[in-house]
Amino acid sequence: MASLKIIRKRISSVKSTEKITRAMKMVSAAKLRRAQEAAMRARPYAEKLNVLLRTVASRVEQSHPLLAVPETERRVDLLLITSDRGLCGGYNTNLIKKAAAFRQERKEAQVRLTLVGRKGYDYFRRRKADIVEQHVNLFGGPSHELAVRIGSRFAREFAAGDTDAVYVIYAHFRSALSQVPTTERLLPVMASEQDAGASADYRYEPDSATLLDRLLLQYVTTVIDHAFLESIASEHGARMTAMDNATTNAADMINSLTLEMNRARQAQITKELMEIVGGAEALKG
Repeated sequence: MASLKIIRKRISSVKSTEKITRAMKMVSAAKLRRAQEAAMRARPYAEKLNVLLRTVASRVEQSHPLLAVPETERRVDLLLITSDRGLCGGYNTNLIKKAAAFRQERKEAQVRLTLVGRKGYDYFRRRKADIVEQHVNLFGGPSHELAVRIGSRFAREFAAGDTDAVYVIYAHFRSALSQVPTTERLLPVMASEQDAGASADYRYEPDSATLLDRLLLQYVTTVIDHAFLESIASEHGARMTAMDNATTNAADMINSLTLEMNRARQAQITKELMEIVGGAEALKG
């Protein structure tokens, strides 16, 4: 059994850890509320833009470079969104596993990585993966300006034929307890055949081709920006849950150590009493 001094030091250390995890939980809970509201507000816009884009694309007679579907995907770009910091449970691990499985499924293709977040960058850098671009130490999370820059590069390279497909892997936010690693194809954009056969039509200003060109660029940026918002909310939710579990475990450990300390103290008192009694008996003899 450990000595009383060692047990007291362990209790003090665990109490300090408990204070930190409780504070981090409160901070993450406050950030989660704002991030969740931002993600929820962005969902209707992204869904409506997706429907509008596919409708317009199905009615334009001339083809657009961002709608061209290649026969085979020999060169693939993957955008992986992780966090810069840890202490968020299995959030980063699940995303990295998803990206690793994606690369394994496409062993015959050249998969180039664009990494947002230090955790994903550190993992694939050590494994000598083909990293085209990385964005780390993003205080406050990835921004809209970063989504515009990455989206413009993807659209430019896809239109030039430098890549055959673009995918994004991010964590879809369901709740503070559930964040789902999601793979979504960004390019090429698939037109809706169902809308193409509809009888109703629209009047376009200036024209459908120009509108489609603007919508496609806006769509690419919106998908990436929406993935950023979902990832930020998911990270805060995962960290809040992880810190809540850590606080609970710390409290349980403190109770267990306190019980052990009481037993050790009682054993020490019993030993001292036995020594006193033994001494008294020796004096009598």
